[in-house]
Amino acid sequence: MTALLPNLITLGRLLAVPLAVWLMLTDRLAAAFWLFLVAGISDAIDGYLARRLNARSEIGAYLDPLADKCLLVSSYVTLGHEGHIDVWLVILVVFRDVIIIGGAILYHTLTQSLTMQPLLISKLNTVLQIALIGVVLAELGLGIGSAEITRWLSYAVAASTLASGAAYVTVWGRRALARGGRS
Repeated sequence: MTALLPNLITLGRLLAVPLAVWLMLTDRLAAAFWLFLVAGISDAIDGYLARRLNARSEIGAYLDPLADKCLLVSSYVTLGHEGHIDVWLVILVVFRDVIIIGGAILYHTLTQSLTMQPLLISKLNTVLQIALIGVVLAELGLGIGSAEITRWLSYAVAASTLASGAAYVTVWGRRALARGGRS
């Protein structure tokens, strides 16, 4: 029962995704920035509460990264569609996530075992992806930021996305080979 509050916060973040997309598509970019900021704060709060109240749950372990991925991917696709983020970067970010999800499904199918432990490079990639969306929305919605910061953050996101995707493929490939396909 103690896991209810962190899970409700996470569910709220997940349900905010369509609103965030709508705000971006209808040029309400200041409101999209503030919603994105609240979503980020809610991510920190639900994680803190889950640890502090010893309220980690299996559903929360799946729901939290799902909410994060939905918000990030939908924001990248929307901002790319609107011409605010380079399309090549959107394709790279989405392709990495498809590879990771597909790889996880394949690994689980082959081994009947999967533990998701985020890699350090993946955490860095997530932070950089969030920062880029925040900077883009702040620049467009609030007039704060610069094209130079956005450009360099885009390169950092691209590099960390490539490194993170390669790291997951390498780790899961080694694990699969070590298991030899055994169940």
